[in-house]
Amino acid sequence: MKLATYHDRSRDGQLVVVSRDLSQAHYANGIATRLQQVLDDWGFLSPQLEELSISLNQGKLRHAFNFEPKQCMAPLPRAYQWADGSAYLNHMELLSKARGAELPESYGLDPLMYQGGSDDFLGACEPARFASEAMGIDFEAKLAVITGDVPMGASPDQALDGVRLAVLANDWSLRTLIPAELAKGFGFLQSKPATAFSPVAVTPDELGAAWRGGRVDLSLQSMWNGRKVGQCEAGPEMAFHFGQLIAHLARTRNVRAGSIVGSGSVSNKDWSHGYSCIAEKRAIEAIEGGVAKTEYMKFGDSIRIEMKGRDGLSVFGAIDQDVVALHEATVDGTV
Repeated sequence: MKLATYHDRSRDGQLVVVSRDLSQAHYANGIATRLQQVLDDWGFLSPQLEELSISLNQGKLRHAFNFEPKQCMAPLPRAYQWADGSAYLNHMELLSKARGAELPESYGLDPLMYQGGSDDFLGACEPARFASEAMGIDFEAKLAVITGDVPMGASPDQALDGVRLAVLANDWSLRTLIPAELAKGFGFLQSKPATAFSPVAVTPDELGAAWRGGRVDLSLQSMWNGRKVGQCEAGPEMAFHFGQLIAHLARTRNVRAGSIVGSGSVSNKDWSHGYSCIAEKRAIEAIEGGVAKTEYMKFGDSIRIEMKGRDGLSVFGAIDQDVVALHEATVDGTV
């Protein structure tokens, strides 16, 4: 099934079930009003939502309405935690090589992971606001999963059983702030502003054969200012699957229902696939020609991130955001 959260002027929005082709939706009021409720009582509530989803896909619901991604908040507008891994080794290898840094000996043996802010996520079509272009505004296209309860010390297989939903993420980075933060031995903090998520979260069964071994074996497209800059394969080069990433997080703590775990920027060794963040493009330029030439994003730029299934249909809907100055009014008049 596919789930989304509509704006309703509350912090946590209104849960809706979305049709497989993303054309129709139906409020889930009679079952649950918030996605976190469902995650807290998955065994009881998810079968009821599944029945609603089947009826919606069969066109049997009188009160179904046209699904509108612009009305969506993040599927979980705020979460108990957001932890992002770096499961695509090529990403870190490129960035390290470009700046002449050595990776630790343990690199590749277990995941890298950071704890991000989870109290203020962005909807898929909400503008991304920044105080200054000089901060090095960069998109990061990636996948993430939303978990149920996973106990401390869980094995990767046990952790994989805790995956409830999958989403796309745009984990914004402010590249010029990162070096100073990391040099302090702490971070990220200011260099990682609010993350945006796809309008729709999907259960793994919706992915069919593309959900394989805790990975999503589909390509992730990034369109910067309407130009395709990335068509990266998400499955083959994901060194740590989602079960391993969750188990890494759960090594010394319980992971509670409503936690979100990211894959890191999707990255391929074959550079012809393009890139899922500008930092990689700049790293390739520095490696090949000694100088990074591509500039980071400017106010007025746009980024669209989307993943299509083997049937050609959008799986999660698109993250489609504009970059705007902190106090600039948008087209709809919001500031």
